[in-house]
Amino acid sequence: MLSDPRSHGLWEKTAPPAPIAPPLEGAQAADVVIVGGGYTGLSAALHLAEAGSRVIVLEAVDFGFGGAGRNVGLINAGMWVMPDDLPGILGPVFGERLLDLLGNAPRLVMELIEKHDIACELAKNGTLHCAVGDDGLKEIEARAKQWSARGAPVTLLDAAETARRVGGNAYAGSLLDMRAGTLQPLAYARGLAHAVAKAGATLHAGSPVVSTTQNGNRWTVTTPRGEVAADWIIVATDAYSTGPWEKVRAEQVHLPYFNFATVPLGDNLGRSILPGREGVWDTKEILSSFRMDDAGRLVFGSVGALRNTGLAVHRAWAKRSLKKLFPQIGAVEFESEWYGKIGMTDNALPRLHKFAQNVVGFSGYNGRGIAPGTVFGKTLADHILDRLSEAEMPLPVTTPQEPSFRALKEIWYEAGAQVAHFADARF
Repeated sequence: MLSDPRSHGLWEKTAPPAPIAPPLEGAQAADVVIVGGGYTGLSAALHLAEAGSRVIVLEAVDFGFGGAGRNVGLINAGMWVMPDDLPGILGPVFGERLLDLLGNAPRLVMELIEKHDIACELAKNGTLHCAVGDDGLKEIEARAKQWSARGAPVTLLDAAETARRVGGNAYAGSLLDMRAGTLQPLAYARGLAHAVAKAGATLHAGSPVVSTTQNGNRWTVTTPRGEVAADWIIVATDAYSTGPWEKVRAEQVHLPYFNFATVPLGDNLGRSILPGREGVWDTKEILSSFRMDDAGRLVFGSVGALRNTGLAVHRAWAKRSLKKLFPQIGAVEFESEWYGKIGMTDNALPRLHKFAQNVVGFSGYNGRGIAPGTVFGKTLADHILDRLSEAEMPLPVTTPQEPSFRALKEIWYEAGAQVAHFADARF
């Protein structure tokens, strides 16, 4: 992985290798060229290739380089927006359609992993959305009521049951969602890439797109050493967009997010923390998340960037927080540390863009990339295969719009997380 050592951390250490994918050279042709080798691009490529389309995937660095290889690995259902609020934001048709799609999205992830035998530490044990204080409890009670009304397998747990499942008593309660789970995110991305190659698509890493040209009904996508002519372009670069699709990146406010991984905790200590191996995140505005990996490492993260003074501040905060949350843990020793960025939109909902004729893409996952990214990739494939019309898509088509004071907000979020973590051990 051509990146800073802190960009992928534990996941780079424990993921199987990506498929061999040399840079694009010379002129090639395809039905669809996909730009971006994360969950959306690879899912789209897989579903298109399995349907018989000629597909070429162009990845600027390596598969899973962006958010797909850096996140905590929670396979969540839905988005941050409350279920009952979505129809009011998107209208009754798109609102209910998106709720249904994303509510069931974890199922697609798990089916693909099992179908293609992807070794990515899949755990189908649910997630716990843990309430901090009375306000947090009110939030998860509302979520539980709204998801339950839609038939979702969610359960509201009291403080005692939450403490038993978490291994610490910091929370007022939690929402257990059995649709969800955890995985090794970089291993999942690389496993998808292997499945794409086996399905007959062509993969090229180290192939950033520098320009596009329309020639009648066809497009030519150019990289430093080659070009691809295709009928369709899928833009699947999200928060790491550059070059021709810089406007996708500019539409989002980037929120840095880090993770620390402990050394393996051993059998006794490991069984006392998350014995059911659920994934966890809390209701704080500057949230925390944690889960265990298959080797018994505790992965703990929050908002912030591990650079400059942030590295020492966030590391010290993480150690303090873990000792308060899990008194039994003793001295905390971190084995790995890494961080990335989350692309946040102004309404915390993803976007569907039609950049030009036959140039489409989803973006703006707001920290929910695994399940939405996978299902949106399939959705784009279905659209190109004429299985879904534009009117049947889960989101209306919008034009990228840069939010007000984007750069200032990004500085504020990074600095604010440092201040909060310097002053507060969280619990």
